[in-house]
Amino acid sequence: MPQSSNIPQVGAPDPDLRNSPIALESDEDYELLRQEVPGDPVCWFDDVEYPNGSVVDSGGTLLRCDRGLWVREGAGLDEQ
Repeated sequence: MPQSSNIPQVGAPDPDLRNSPIALESDEDYELLRQEVPGDPVCWFDDVEYPNGSVVDSGGTLLRCDRGLWVREGAGLDEQ
């Protein structure tokens, strides 16, 4: 299956690098995380800055940047 080149493949987050929190919108901790994140116009993944609305593929899971918080969108290219 051809891979889409417009979605960065970022792998798993490195805990030693700057990363924005990852959450499910349906997760009960989502609202708590939302309150803790200042609503930045960017998200961080392994010290790389991504603008609000960006989508990345983290080990088969699509993540969307939502004002400083990564939100799980579903299966990535590896899982389809």
